[in-house]
This record gives sequence, C-alpha cells and structure tokens, in this order.
Amino acid sequence: MTDKAAEMVGIIAAAGAGTRLYPETKSRSKVLLTVDGVSLLMRNILLMNCEMGIREIFIITGDNTAEVEKEIRTACPKDVNITLIRHNDPAEGLAEGVLLAQPYIRGPFCLMLGDELYHASTLSGLVSTDHGDYTCVCAVKQAANPFEIRKNYALEIEDGTVVSVMEKPDKVMNGFLGCGTLLFMPEVFDFIREMPVSHRTGKKELIDGVSAMISGGKTVRPFFFTGGYVNVNTADDLNQACYMVRSSKFHEKTVSLVIPAFNEEDSIGHVIDDFKGLVHEIIVADNRSSDRTAEIAAEKGAKVHSADLKGYGHALRWGMEKATGDILVLTEADGSFKSRDLGKLLEYLKDADMVLGTRTTKQMIQQGANMNLFLRVGNVAVAKIIEILWWSRNEPRLTDVGCTFRAIWSDAYRRISGGLSADGPSFSPEMIIEPIRHGLRIIEIPVSYHGRIGGESKHSGNVKASLKTGFSMLALILKKKIRYTVTDDLVPLIKGLWTRK
Repeated sequence: MTDKAAEMVGIIAAAGAGTRLYPETKSRSKVLLTVDGVSLLMRNILLMNCEMGIREIFIITGDNTAEVEKEIRTACPKDVNITLIRHNDPAEGLAEGVLLAQPYIRGPFCLMLGDELYHASTLSGLVSTDHGDYTCVCAVKQAANPFEIRKNYALEIEDGTVVSVMEKPDKVMNGFLGCGTLLFMPEVFDFIREMPVSHRTGKKELIDGVSAMISGGKTVRPFFFTGGYVNVNTADDLNQACYMVRSSKFHEKTVSLVIPAFNEEDSIGHVIDDFKGLVHEIIVADNRSSDRTAEIAAEKGAKVHSADLKGYGHALRWGMEKATGDILVLTEADGSFKSRDLGKLLEYLKDADMVLGTRTTKQMIQQGANMNLFLRVGNVAVAKIIEILWWSRNEPRLTDVGCTFRAIWSDAYRRISGGLSADGPSFSPEMIIEPIRHGLRIIEIPVSYHGRIGGESKHSGNVKASLKTGFSMLALILKKKIRYTVTDDLVPLIKGLWTRK
C-alpha cells in the first residue's frame, strides 16, 4: 500500500434508482446487478480496496440500504472498513449525496460511481500517481465512439490540465471520455454547496462543480487510464459489460455436461464418447436404471449420481446440483443432440445468461428425428404463449419449449433454482420462465436434431404422449403467470399504495 492510499478514503455513490434498467432493477438495486457473478458495487469496492489500497470506504445509499448492507455482509473483504451514508432523497442528485459525506472527510478522497464497471484497467494508478497540486483529478479514457462521451462528460485538456468540462455534450470535440471516478480535495464541498442547480436537470450536478473549480482558478488534472470501461445505465450497457468480462475470461471457465438418464444403455455410451474431451466433467443423473446405463456411463468416465428421481425435471435439477462447472450444459441421453453444436451454445453464452437450443428450424431437423409438423407447431405455439405472457421482461424470442439442449451460467442457475419445482417435462418451459422473471438474458439458437439411437421418447413418442406433455406445460405456464402476477405485481402495488397513505 502506498502512503497516498493509506491517507485516502473512498466514496462510492450507490443510491441511484436505475429506472432505465427496468425490469432488471425491479427486484434488485442497480448497483447490485451482477457481471460474471459479481455485483457492480462489489467490483468497485474490490477495485478501491484490493487494487488502489484504500481501507476506508463510505457508500452513499438510498432505498437500497438494506440490500447493500446484506451484500457487504456476505461478500465484502474483511480488511476494509465500510460505512453507509443514507441519502433520504436520491432524486436530489449525485452532488447532494456526496455532500452528505463531508462530516467524515478530513483529506483527499476518491469518488467512484457504483454503476460503472472497470475491467483489466490501469485505474489503480489514479491513487498512486503523483498529480502535484490539485483540487480535482478526473479519470479519462480515450474513446473511439463519441456516443460514449455523450453519455458521460467531455473534457478539454491543455498542457496536462483540464481547462473545461461539459456533462453529456451535444457535440464531441475530441476523444476524451470523462469517467465517474475522481480524486477530490475537501474544498469540493464548498463548491457543491455554493453552486446553483443545473438548468438542464433541475438539480446540482457534480460535473458542474468541477467546472466551477476550473472557473475559480483551481487546478483540475486528467489521469489517463487504459482497459475496459462501461457506464451501466441501460440493459444494453449491462449486456456489453457482461460480454466484455465473460469473453476475456472464457478460456478459464469450466463446463459441466448434465445428462438425465433412465434405461438408456443403448445410447448413453455414444453420447458420453461424443462429448468427452470437450467438457470438463460429464454428470449422469441416473433414475435407478434397471439396465446397464449407470455401469456403462461410469466405464466411459462420467460421474454417475443415482437416486430415486421423480422424472425428467427432477433428474436435471439433481444433476445440476451435483455439477461443479462454471457453465452447465444440458443434453439428452438418447443421442438426439450432437457435440458439434456445443461450440455454438458456448459462444453465445458469452453474451447471455442462458442459451436455448431450438429444434424447430426445419433445415436442422435430421432424418429420423422425432419432430414432425405437429410437434413443431405445438412447440412454437406454446413458446409464443410464454412470450405474450411475459412480453415486458426482456422480450425473448422463443420457438421451442421442449429442447433439452441448453447452456446456463452456474451463478444464473443458482439465482433461479428456488423457483424450479417441476419434476416432469414441464421443467423445460419452467427453466425458461424463471430466467425471464429474474430479468436474465436468454438467446435461442438453432441446433441439429437427430433421431434417437435407441428406444422411444417418453414424452413425445406418439400423439397421446405429446398432448399430455403439451397440456402439462400449458398448465404450469398459466399457474406461474397467475402466481407471479400476484406476488411480483399486485402485492408490491398494494404495498406502495398503502405506504403512500
């Protein structure tokens, strides 16, 4: 730790409502949205603490105070001292929130916005660098895209000094992107207190305070850093942040293949051989098969977990609970899906929380596959019902509700697992509905669908079985829609009306 870091304290502004990220922020505070399993807030705490060496951090919270307290209890490093400062009216803006920290500040401090993400960056040098005399230091990134600058603030720099700043400029004059991490001397509080509200927003803006410093002859310096940066304001920003972090670390991720099995001795060995070497572990969730399924799977190198399972859905849940990978891939034991499509699922998983295969693309249906016109139309129809009933939640595009071949991040699975209860084939649409409800990103891609190596499908082998499966899926979909309309929409609405009273 440098002497500068030991002297400096940190402030993280985390009170924002995140309305532009709705519905993702309906059930979670904006700063607690996760990227690769770690919340935006915790990423910035770790950046301040572990990379910058700051040991005392003040967090400005709002209505999310209880959520932030829980996050700190469960995930925060032990060697950092966290103090929460509640802003009772976050609508007043960032500047007024920062002003609440004045009683705690005695020297220079580092301010960071809780909804910004820095990845593999050199931002830690902001604290360790000798900036000379300054009142403010702005973290600056060279931006190729002027749209990014218009989302933040622009700077003009001459001879190593910032000579002007402008928040959300209409016209971009250079490639300097002003970021929400700044170093301040305590006199910034005087500028905030004395400056007028913005004509543009009707509240005091922090960047206007920086502009006032410059006008008052104070020294404002830039600190140029490199690496990944995203200001997370919209769903697209969050997706960009997730892709940036996931793709950079994807080679480090482990993959578990989960196969539900019941009397599949004719095919299980072929499936394991097909995927072996492409995944880190193969889990066979065996429903006490009476044939050699478990024996063959073990001989082929799979981890076999046998139990008295209630059906397809129970077997998949059982297998995923036993899996240890960062990524969970589900497939069938009958050979109807091939490893050649695994790469497609994984590539799209860099940009999504779950990737679904669809068997309804006619060109991808191989000879002998159990996907006639009746099944194709039925799957598309039920998929569109889910789209309509949950149309406001990320608007996924679905054409197949019964495709087992899918991939999901293990942290995403843990988030939705509490809502998964179907034991039979209805588990397949249930595992689509729950991510939608939790605001997760789902992408559906075509996969090849082949004929079974042996036996007949237990859920769609004939018209009677297909109808039974279809009706059970519809019943589950409608049941969940009714339940979640009450718990997710009506109950919060009634509580809000009661509170206003």
